[in-house]
Amino acid sequence: MAQIRYYRIFDIGRDIDLDRLEAALAQSHAISRAGFLRIKPKSIMMESPPLQLRLGPVAINAGDRSVEMDTVARIYDVGVISLCFIAGELSTGSMEEIGFLFAGQEGLSGHFSEKLSAVHQILAPHLPKITVDPAFFEDYTIFVTDRPGEPGDPSPLLLGDRAPVSLAIREETLRYSLSYREDDLVILSWDAALLVNPEPPTDLLDLIEYANVQVFELRYYDRELAHQMERMYGEMEQADRMTGFRRMRRYHVIMAEIMEIYAEISEIIEKVNNLIKVTEDVYYAKVYATALTVFRSGPWSKSVTRKIEVLRNNYSMLSDEVRIQHSYFLEWVIIILIALEFSLAIWQYFSS
Repeated sequence: MAQIRYYRIFDIGRDIDLDRLEAALAQSHAISRAGFLRIKPKSIMMESPPLQLRLGPVAINAGDRSVEMDTVARIYDVGVISLCFIAGELSTGSMEEIGFLFAGQEGLSGHFSEKLSAVHQILAPHLPKITVDPAFFEDYTIFVTDRPGEPGDPSPLLLGDRAPVSLAIREETLRYSLSYREDDLVILSWDAALLVNPEPPTDLLDLIEYANVQVFELRYYDRELAHQMERMYGEMEQADRMTGFRRMRRYHVIMAEIMEIYAEISEIIEKVNNLIKVTEDVYYAKVYATALTVFRSGPWSKSVTRKIEVLRNNYSMLSDEVRIQHSYFLEWVIIILIALEFSLAIWQYFSS
């Protein structure tokens, strides 16, 4: 049998106390904590496993066919909602048919929006002022089968394109292939993955999802930092048009904002980078590290680090400017005091 899992990951713009949220939702919704099933407890360390919320099945029409999918939401403490549509109990031929039917998650956007709105309504009473940008998300598709060697050539399914591709494209698509035993296989590509395993590869599915969450958060905060820097430069330009003490006061406000952003983003990025730690299981560590490589975690992490460094440099620049202006002010105070002292001495001389 086989299944297809369609993921979309969104950010709500704030971190979440999952313990408190779990207690609030426990009596009214079917919730649980996600966890790894087939490995030693210490092989993968996760400080706060995501909260899992079952949303019920949905029937999706495509052409003349209706496909029923289960829907699950996972809520992460870093402020992420991961939605998953699961088309299960498929034959291999049916998996390929549906895979091409919804290639690139074609036709699923409206259904994802409905489920995202439903999750938002569930969370809103317990997480006030949450905001979700439905247009900014990470999507990913995972094909799962228990039959080794099927499909024969997985590259069309992973690419979502039946058209013949060049040997170079096929090799690049299948480049990141990993196996633990002779009868299992993991193929990771940019938009999709194929898991071949005689047993349900639950833990591998979770690892790939967590890697997607981690990279998506780096993308999200890279965008947020870009917006904050653009706003900061606008405020600095406005401050430069001011004079004297007004400009210095405005610099102090901007510096306080920079430090607040710097502290907040640094803390969040630290949590994102330590979302999970794969310690003792060599194969799972390899799968997770490969997933991060395929999803381009490195470039996104460097981009975020570079922007944080720019923030720190801007703070130093403004601090130097404020310090110089304070020095100028003190110099003028000293000059004025000396002038007053001389004036007083001269007045006392002539008055005597």
